[in-house]
Order: sequence, then structure tokens, then C-alpha cells
Amino acid sequence: MLSLHKQIHNNWWQKEKGEGKSHLCSSSMRSTSKTWVVLGLLIASLWMSGCGKKNTSPTLSKGEGANTHHPSSNTQYPTPDTQFFDEVRLPMTEVKKQGNSQFCWIYAMLGTIETEHIVQGDSVSLSADYLIRQYLAEQTRYYFLSKGRHPIRQRGMATMALRLLQRYGAEPTHALRPKADADYGVVARKLTQMARMQYSLADVNRRAEELLDEATGFLPNRVFMLGAEYTPLEFAHSVCRKDEYIALTSFTHHPFGQPFVLEVPDNQWGDTFLNVSIDTLMRRIDQSLRTGHPVCWEGDITEPGFSFKKGVAVITEHLSPTTQIQKQRQCEFERRLTTDDHCMVLIGIAHDTQGRRYYLAKNSWGTHNPYGGLMYLSEDYLRLKTICVVLSEK
Repeated sequence: MLSLHKQIHNNWWQKEKGEGKSHLCSSSMRSTSKTWVVLGLLIASLWMSGCGKKNTSPTLSKGEGANTHHPSSNTQYPTPDTQFFDEVRLPMTEVKKQGNSQFCWIYAMLGTIETEHIVQGDSVSLSADYLIRQYLAEQTRYYFLSKGRHPIRQRGMATMALRLLQRYGAEPTHALRPKADADYGVVARKLTQMARMQYSLADVNRRAEELLDEATGFLPNRVFMLGAEYTPLEFAHSVCRKDEYIALTSFTHHPFGQPFVLEVPDNQWGDTFLNVSIDTLMRRIDQSLRTGHPVCWEGDITEPGFSFKKGVAVITEHLSPTTQIQKQRQCEFERRLTTDDHCMVLIGIAHDTQGRRYYLAKNSWGTHNPYGGLMYLSEDYLRLKTICVVLSEK
């Protein structure tokens, strides 16, 4: 779900500035020797207003720079000897692997629902492949009827996964057996090519079902769980009520306390998100986790401090003071330096040996990292790089 526009922009900016993503919110200026002083004063003025990242060494200690805004401040990778101590760690199902697909939003939302039920003493594992199949079939119909104006995509948001559940139901993980080498990108291309050559919706539906059967196996129409029999819709309604979750975001181009359609490419269905301050959003995350409710998180993962291999995500440059974080978030969002890249499930709260706070996230990239597929995201990372969260209203 990475943004090509963002990658191009970042490469350009790094070339201009010479390092990282340090930036001003206004357009960059080329200076001559006669204007260095003026430019320096302009940069200092903008920094004092909170409209940018301070381009200083990341080794400054507390008290030497702006990185004193709260105890979790973190401007460098934890060392290999760093230990994490879990304050809250919710139970979870096995870490899954999305492969080359872009369906992290389905994996993350289903993982959130799974943990919600495990905490309640009800073990359930939901099939991502079932919802992926239904989503691709729906898009194929739309592509055909729109005469190709709406391409078949894999991207989406967690709120869309909830709507798919209410529309098509759910199946347990063991119900579908996709091929080990199934590639949904290839499947989407085959569906596109097929839809171009058909002359009726009935033929499109029939051929789409055949292609999807090849990728995921045959689609069951009944769910058998603990001696009971359900339709997929009945099963979905038993594990997720229609109004069980609320979606939150935090940006200043809309008023706080009001819902709005979040203007990101992945919000293809125009879902609304309640806009709150970043402090309120962080409090809601903490409250949810400490009361046994996981959080579906969506945010930016193209920061240099995000490393699945190391199992951590940190901000590698100094942040604005606490009172200016909201402005910095907005600035980076508008410059497309914070984009909707990836979804994960927040299942815990932790701290490291220096007392800095982290959030434990369940990823969907397999288990090959130091924490078995989990990651520790610093509090600073969530404050700056969160696009939205979906959490229980309980």
C-alpha cells in the first residue's frame, strides 16, 4: 500500500536537503551567500512555530533539544541489547502472512476481531481469503459494468473490511485452502482481462467464480462451528455487530468532534472517521488496550525508523514540542510525507530499559523477525504517523 508519489517526493526532497526528510512546510528556496543569514532566520522562525522537523543531530540528550516533550521520546533505534517490558499484552491468534498482496487492511481488521473474542474467552480464527475473494468478485462486476473506468484494486481500509463482513459474512480460516503460491495481484489481472472479453454480467460472474476457485479453492456456503451450522452472514453477525467499532482520525483541516470522509487514496468507499485531537486519540488507544480491547491501526511505514527486520518503529529525528505535534502531523499529511501505507493490530503497551513507551503491534508479514512477527512502535511514531484507528466502542 505504499504511495509511489510519496517515494518520488521523498527522493526529490532528500536530494534537495542532503539527508532524511527534514523539511519546512513552505516551499524550499535556493540561497546565495548573501541570503544565508535571512534564510537561517526564516528557518528558525518556522521551527519556533512548530511547522517542521528540527534538523539537528539525533544524539542530543534530553534537555538539549525539543525532544523533551514526553517520557517516551525516542530519536534512535533501540540497541540490540534493549529489552522491552510488556505492561499490557492481549492474546492473539497466530501471525499470518499476506504474501505479496496489499490486503493488510483485511488481515488487520480480522485480527482485531479475533483478539476481541479471545479476550472474551471465545476462540475464533477468521479467513482473510474469504473476504479477499468476495472483494475481488465485487470489483470485477463493477469493472465490467463501469466499462473499465474502475480498475480492480487490492487497496482498502479497515472500515471497508467491516462493511464486507456485513455484506458477505465470514468464514473460519480452515474453510478456504488457497494455493501456497496464490498471488492476488496475478488473480486481479486475470479477472481484469476476463471482464474485458465478456458481454454479459452472468458470464462475468461465472468466469470470475472459476478463476477465484483456482486461487482459493471452492467456496463453502455453510459454516460449521462447535456443533452449530450457520450461513456466512449469520456467522459474521455472531462475531461482529454492525455498530461495534468506531473509526477515529486526527487532522486539523476539519473541526474536531465531527466525522468527515478521510481524504486518502485507500478510502475508496468514502467512509467517515470521527476527528479528534491527537492527545484524545492516544488516550483512546491506551484506554482500549488497558481494558482488554485491541486496536486496528493504519499509518505510514516509509519512515527510516520503521524496520520489520529489527521489529521496531521509531522516529529518527526530533519532534516538535507536545503543543506543536498536531501542527507537525498536519504539515506532513499535506506534504504527503505521512500516507496510508499499512495496517496492523495493536495488542499491547510496553516500555524499554530507558522508560520510553511503545505499542506492541501484530503484523501480517510472517514471523521472521526478533519478536515472531510482532513489532514495537514507539509512542512518538504513533503520535506523528497514525492515519486512523478502528477500535471497539465498548
